[in-house]
Order: sequence, then C-alpha cells, then structure tokens
Amino acid sequence: MLTSVVVLAGAAVLLYARQPAGDGPPETGRSQGTLTVARRDFVRAVRLSGTVEAVESTTIAAPRLSGPASNSLIITKLVRPGSTVNPGDLIVEFDRQDQIKNALDRGAELQDLEQQIAKREAQERAARAHDDSEISLADSAIGRARLDMTKNELLPKINAEKNGLALQQAQATLQQLKATYELKRRAAEADVRILRIRRDRAANAQRQAAGNADRMAIHSPIGGMAVVKTIWKGNSMADVQEGEEVRAGVPVVDIVNPNAMRVRARVNQADVNELQVGQTVRIGLDAYPALFFDGRVAQISPLGVTSVLSPKVRTFVVLVDVSGAHPNLMPDLSASLDVTLARTPRAIVVPRDALRADGDRTVVRVQRSGGFEDRTVTIGAFNAHEAMLASGLEEGTVIARNVRSLAGGLR
Repeated sequence: MLTSVVVLAGAAVLLYARQPAGDGPPETGRSQGTLTVARRDFVRAVRLSGTVEAVESTTIAAPRLSGPASNSLIITKLVRPGSTVNPGDLIVEFDRQDQIKNALDRGAELQDLEQQIAKREAQERAARAHDDSEISLADSAIGRARLDMTKNELLPKINAEKNGLALQQAQATLQQLKATYELKRRAAEADVRILRIRRDRAANAQRQAAGNADRMAIHSPIGGMAVVKTIWKGNSMADVQEGEEVRAGVPVVDIVNPNAMRVRARVNQADVNELQVGQTVRIGLDAYPALFFDGRVAQISPLGVTSVLSPKVRTFVVLVDVSGAHPNLMPDLSASLDVTLARTPRAIVVPRDALRADGDRTVVRVQRSGGFEDRTVTIGAFNAHEAMLASGLEEGTVIARNVRSLAGGLR
C-alpha cells in the first residue's frame, strides 16, 4: 500500500512539472511548466483602447446654398479615392447650371427694376413740376380776385358778390393744392421705395446665386490623401460616386495627412491619475497584429465624460501621438495602447501564475533535486501578467509555473 502511494505521488510531481506554460510574455530558459528566473526590465503599464485619427484633417461636404431651399446636388467630378492631393487641387464639383440660371434670371429682374425706378422718378419729377405750376396759377388767381375786389364799390351788388365768391374759390383751390401736394410727394416716395426694396432683394438674390455657383467647385485646403466617404444607398452603405445626388451638408471626402497620426482613447477614472503627458506608449493595431508603433501621451482631457454603463463612472479622453508612418496606419482603425507608467531596470521578474498565497505570505515553487519546495518571496510591484520581486529569489533559480491550478494561486 505504501509503495502505491509513493508511485502516485511521483506521477503527480511529473505531471505538474510538465503542465503547459500560462499566459504572459516569453521567458528565457522556459521549459514546459518551469522557467529560469532572470533579471530584466520590469514595466508597469496601463492597457487602453482607442481609434486612430489624423492630427491634420478636414472634411469636404456638399455646400449649403444661400437663399431658398434647393434640390439635391449632383456630383459631376470627384477625386479618385486614395489619391494624394495638394493644397488647391479640385476635390469635388457639383452641377452648377441651376445656380447660373438663377443668377441670370435675378440679373434680368434687377435690370427691369432699375428701369422701373428711373421711370417712376421721372414721373414724379414731372408731377412735382405740374403741381408747382398749379400752385403758382392758384396764387395768381387769388391776386386777380383781390384786385377785382377793390372795384366792388363801383360795381353793382351782384358783381361784387361774384368777385367775393371768386376770391373764396381761388383761396380754397390754393389751400387744396397745398394740402394734396405733400400727400402726392409721400405717395410717390413710397412707390419708389417699394421698387428699391424689390431691386435690393433681386440684387441680393443675384449675389447669392452667383456665390452658390462659385461654391459648386470645392478645392482642398490642405495636402494629404483623399478618403471618399460612404453614404446610405438603398439598403447598404457604399462609397460616394460621380453622378449621384447628395443633400446639402452631407460629407463627401475626407482629406487626411498620413504623416501625422494620433490615437484617441478613453481611460477610466481609476487610472487617469497615473497618466501624465509625455509618457511613452506602445501602440498596436487590431487589424494588423504584427504591426506596432511607438507613441507619446500628448494630451489628457481635464473633464470626464459619463460612462454609458453607469452614471457614477467617468472616463477621460487621452490623445496619443504616433511616431512614424505606415501605409496601413489609417484613420478609424481600432488600436490597443500600453502606456508605460514605470520602468525598473534589471529586476527579478516572474509571471503572476508562479506566485501562490499561503496565509499572510507569498511563495513560489523552487525546483530542487527531484522535486519542488516552497520559498517565501517579497513582491515589489505588479503589472497585468508579471510581478517584480523585492527579495526571496536569485537570478538563475528554476521555479514552477501554473501553481494556481494546484493551490489556488495568488488572488
């Protein structure tokens, strides 16, 4: 019976020594279930996720036209997707015939109103001269009537009464002409003002139509690469193409400078205090696992944004500048970021799956002749996969891995 127990115990030891290695970075001298402790740099980092974007970029959208609402715009020319453009190059052009026709119509209306204003002003000048002449004649008639009144003592009574009535009539006529004179002038001025307002509206409409025609051709304000936007077509999303109709304000092309890229990421409120501007970052692209870039934290937002999961949790925006360029480094790609918080050179580093909690102490399984024994160690710091030991192990010691599966591991 004792012999059977010894055989089973030996088999368990061999099986434990051959267990596969756990997750973590490659270690020097690792065999199946064991590794040789070595000194190397211990890096404590924070893992973030974000989206690649261009530092310098602009979006070309269908122009919003001035004046009354217009129909959709038809694309007549469009830059080739992925082509390199320089400042001032034509990016997209829309059909401008409607705007040119509108400008010509408003120009003809403007000329007609100018002629109507000139004609109405000439009529008013003639009417003013006629009214001035009528007032002068009425004033002369009053003078004659008064002269005739001086003869009333020599004339029969009936003739004297006629002279008095003639004087009253002349005075009434003059009073009426003077009363209507200002009314006629105000009416004429109002007519001319209405025509001038219509003229100004026509001139404004002509300027708007001419400006709209000029906005039909859009040139690139910066140099970079042209990325054609996608829009909803029927039941799917597809690239914008020549000959299609788009509504005003719809984005058509993005111009991005591929020589300067950055990553926009979000960091939890629990980790934001550990981030600082200038920290080094290792950037990986989810679409290209073998492609990595170096970066540096450029900006940390001072204000938090409410999390979609809980109103009590806040996230902060972090901008990371990417060093270098690559054809596959394009905007809108998802990226992973490892922000280096601290680096300790030539430290004793072991994987976390090699540590086990034993009461108030932390132990590792050190290989001895024919088996393993527990050894107490002191932990200096942790990262996601590794631990830096302050004491308890020497370089070159062989330890066991995956001790969690045997004794619960370190929580």
